[in-house]
Amino acid sequence: MHQQKRIVPVIAAIMIQLCLGTAYIWSVFQAGIAESLFSGNHANAALTFSILLAILSIGSTIGGKLQDKIGPRVTVMIGGVILAVGFFLASFATAAMPWVLWLTYGVLGGFGMGFIYSTTIACAQKWFPDKRGMITGVIVSALGFGGVVFTPIVEAIIKNFGKGVVGQGELFSFRILAFIFIVVCSVGGWFIKNPPAGYAPKGFTPQQVSSDAFALSPSQALKKPQLYLLIFSLMLACMGGLMMIGFAKPIAVAKGLAETATVGVFAITLFNSFGRLFWGAVSDKLGRKKTIMLLLGLTAVLALCVNLATGYIIYVLIACIGFAYGGFLSTFPAFTADLFGAKYNATNYGIVLLGFGVGAVVSSYVAGYFKNVAATDINLMFPAFVIASAAAVLAIVSIALIRPIKRD
Repeated sequence: MHQQKRIVPVIAAIMIQLCLGTAYIWSVFQAGIAESLFSGNHANAALTFSILLAILSIGSTIGGKLQDKIGPRVTVMIGGVILAVGFFLASFATAAMPWVLWLTYGVLGGFGMGFIYSTTIACAQKWFPDKRGMITGVIVSALGFGGVVFTPIVEAIIKNFGKGVVGQGELFSFRILAFIFIVVCSVGGWFIKNPPAGYAPKGFTPQQVSSDAFALSPSQALKKPQLYLLIFSLMLACMGGLMMIGFAKPIAVAKGLAETATVGVFAITLFNSFGRLFWGAVSDKLGRKKTIMLLLGLTAVLALCVNLATGYIIYVLIACIGFAYGGFLSTFPAFTADLFGAKYNATNYGIVLLGFGVGAVVSSYVAGYFKNVAATDINLMFPAFVIASAAAVLAIVSIALIRPIKRD
């Protein structure tokens, strides 16, 4: 019976994560928000996106602790309410008070997403301890695919409700998204629940169950150097992908592809999704550490090619960067569970996500700064991706230093 039941929370988690995928279409909002609210300052506009991702990491830690006490169902529902309220209030931001967008879309939106993100991942991992990498990839690929689903929806809203006023359509779309969030998270959250104590799927050997029973609480994990190496590695690993996620459309426009620039958003969100699913499954066979190091090597090379790509080749490059970036978001949660056990992974991975939050802020500021510099020549944005490439190389060293934790 449990074999059949375990698919239900996974389906619910997929639907919810699809909604969270709206975080990855910020590039659709970037130009309009920058012009209408921030006087054309791309760095300040992109800060909205990076604040959301930074607070998401904090929300994931708090949500992880909360779901240990009140369960994943209520935690997801609370997160949905916070997320919806944040986006709804964001629609009232003005040029006189642009910081409202940082507090609503950024802070409230990030907290809400954080409550939901790690909770749904951890729940699915508990139901599928036999295929942890694959199921993590499935769940987080849904988040990536959400960008593909919502990009045309949001583009249509901006076009039809903007009434020719820059930024108006973007703000109105936040209200529509808020309504979707509250409905999906309330309904889907009802089906998010943990398996019974001692649950093991059919065919999962006793040795695996014994091994999987190993678990370090957050307080114990904080005493291990492996946790800090993971945090540092994720901070560096995500920079190239986040830079491209936030600026895929503006970069395409600057390269003379204004009429098809939305393809850049499609490319990075779709392949971000595929990457999460593909690399999560690969890591089950190849191993998390080797997979992450391979992805870092790809990222280091691809980031250096941004300046060289011309014409429609830029879309291929954007897709490749998204494909590699997606792999990090499925392998790091699974690697965290491998090192510290699945029991407290919602909280432990929430702590690891703090690195992601710092990387989000740094990468968006760096990319935004060089996009401002590159107002008339997109090639001047190239140093941002050189920094991302160097960060990936440094992350390879950091990952190489991680050793399995001795189990006393």
